[in-house]
Parts: sequence; C-alpha cells; structure tokens
Amino acid sequence: MKKIVAMAMAAMMAVSMTACGSGNDTTTTAAPGTTAAEATTAAEGTTAAEATTAAGATTAAAGTTAAGGAAATDYTFDLANVNEQAWTLGTDSVEDAVTHLFAKEFERLLEEYSEGKIDLEVYPNAQIGNDKSLLESVKAQDGGANFLVQTTAPEVAFMPKLAVFDIPCAFATIDEFRAAIDNQAFMDQVDAVYNEGGYKLLGFADQGFRVMTANKEIKTIDDFSGIKIRTMDNKYHMAFWTAIGANPTPMTFSEVYTSLQTKALDAQENPYEVVAGSKFYEVQSHVINTNHVPHTLALITGTALWDTLNEDEQNLVMKAASEAKVYARQQADDRVDQRVEVITGGGATIVDLSEDLRQQMIEKSQGVYEEIKGVVGDDLYNAYLGK
Repeated sequence: MKKIVAMAMAAMMAVSMTACGSGNDTTTTAAPGTTAAEATTAAEGTTAAEATTAAGATTAAAGTTAAGGAAATDYTFDLANVNEQAWTLGTDSVEDAVTHLFAKEFERLLEEYSEGKIDLEVYPNAQIGNDKSLLESVKAQDGGANFLVQTTAPEVAFMPKLAVFDIPCAFATIDEFRAAIDNQAFMDQVDAVYNEGGYKLLGFADQGFRVMTANKEIKTIDDFSGIKIRTMDNKYHMAFWTAIGANPTPMTFSEVYTSLQTKALDAQENPYEVVAGSKFYEVQSHVINTNHVPHTLALITGTALWDTLNEDEQNLVMKAASEAKVYARQQADDRVDQRVEVITGGGATIVDLSEDLRQQMIEKSQGVYEEIKGVVGDDLYNAYLGK
C-alpha cells in the first residue's frame, strides 16, 4: 500500500523546487548533536497525559522526555479510540541525514504504537515540496504534506518570532542550547508562537551548530572582512555576517559547490554533516568552528489536522514524536566523529576560534541582537537566553 501511495503522491506533487534550508541546509544535514524540547498536547501544548491508565490503554515508558522540557511525561492512549489514518511527512533533506532519520523514526513509532492503524509515508529530497511549499501545505492540510521536519530558519517568514533561534553566538556548547530550549518557560512561549501561526509543534531536535568553510584560516575579526559567504536567505543570518565584516550572499544550495570551486564564492556555512555530505572539503581548505547558530530541527503539523484528533490520537502522536526526538539527538551526536573524519580525511583543517575572537563577534553583533529582541519581545528573548 505504501508503494502505491508513494507513487501517487510523487506524481501529484511533481514540481521543480529549490531547497533553501530544511532539515539540513537544503540537501544534506546534521552534525554535532540534536536537541530536545517539544510541546505536550492541548491548545497551549502543556497538558500532561493522565496519571492513570484506563483499561486497555497504552502508556509511554517511564522516563520519556517531556515534550516541553526536561521533566518526564507519560503519554497514555487507548488504542481502541485510535482511528485509521494515512498521513504524509515531507522534508527538504536527503536520506543520509539526521532530518530524515528523525522523520523515519517518527514514522516507525507511529506505526508501531498504533499497531498499523496509522500509516505515515516519509518523502525526502523535496519530493512533495521545498521548505516554503511544505510549510504552506502543512498549514492548509491541502493533500500535500500532513507533517514536516525542517530547520527553523525558513519558518521565520511565516512566524517572525522564531527569529529567536537566529540570535548569533548565544551558546558556547550545544548542551547549553538544548538546556535553553528544554526549559518549560521557553517552550510554553515558543509553542504558542507555532499555535498562533496555525501549526502544532511536536518536537525539536538539532544538528549541532552551523560552521563556516573557507580557503583560509580565521584568526582575527579582520579575517572576515570582505569574504563572500553563501548564507541561507534569512535576514538575521545575513545581518550577522555583515556585522562581522563579511559579504553574505544567498544562493540556491545546488549552486554552492560549483561557485566555491570557481571562486565565485569564498565561503559557505552549514552544519558538519552538510559539509561532509556535500564534499565541501574538496573545494575548501578550512572548516572554522564559528558555531554562530544551532541548526534547529522542528517536527510540526498543522492545527487544521491536530484539532481533528481525539485525545488518545494526540497522545499517541506526542509519544512517537517525543521518542523520535531523543533518537534524532543521539544519532546526531553519534555521527559527529564520523563526519569530522570525512572532512579531515578529505584534506580540510578544522579550526577552533579563540575566546577573544568569539567575544568580538558577539560585540559586533549587538545590533542583530537588538533587532531580533524587538521582533520576538523581551519575554521570549530572555527565556531563550536564560535571563
């Protein structure tokens, strides 16, 4: 049956699209770690599953990470109340990427816990839409995609307050970032942002930090001056690179390798996994750990679908999403060393920035901080930064 559905969907949605920054940047993904944080169930995404289990109900294993934060939550559902469903999930990611692994684990768990009542088909590689069209389809529930896994960067155009994830150089480690988004105060607010936009947030993962590749080592702030760097088409990302002296240049991802090879570009930025998977180490001599923003992944659906589900169905979906998120984070962590070996084995040198240089980058980015704060508001801004 899945094959038939897949063929029908591919035929129906066959369109030419360019990727801009989905679960990976646009075709590959991941790297240092993935994260956690997600909503729970009802309108504000904070309703806990009932403490007691009705006869015939299934309960999430004790210790499952809560959707919204670090506390454990049991998602309880009665399988008898779960209706048969045939759903689709789209990504703008290749299959050898954490984005796809996140989606496939969600698929596996949905089908396992529903005992086959729920059939989810995952479509990678922008088969049924690129980032923008997938967001539109998931919100409208128009027969395209019912669910989506992608990075938050393209979502800013639909939900401006998600620019909070674009605050540059906010965290020294990916664990600090995960702790921030696992904080319930932050999750309650960001969950409300998705709800207001017509989406239901099911969980966050990450692919570690985005890093820079170039054909020179970066030692001082002046070394950024004039570097023509390909960025995602996100105004806050571009503002950051401009602030530290570089020349940000949005470009279709499929053109990046050739542009680096012909020197039309000097640099690009992406997570390790994109650097390795796209073989940028063949045309760039250095990978610089700028760690300027985490590459956050969001698993979402539309409220148009979510509000039609009964409580048992919502709890089943949340249980699957919660566990898939943990799996994706572990996969990202496990793949870091492998990706580093590929990059260095290909001849590139990985460079860490000095603390002094990182501080200078933060100081020069203050205007970007203030601009984002003005858009997202003090409460969300402070919750993200732990203030």
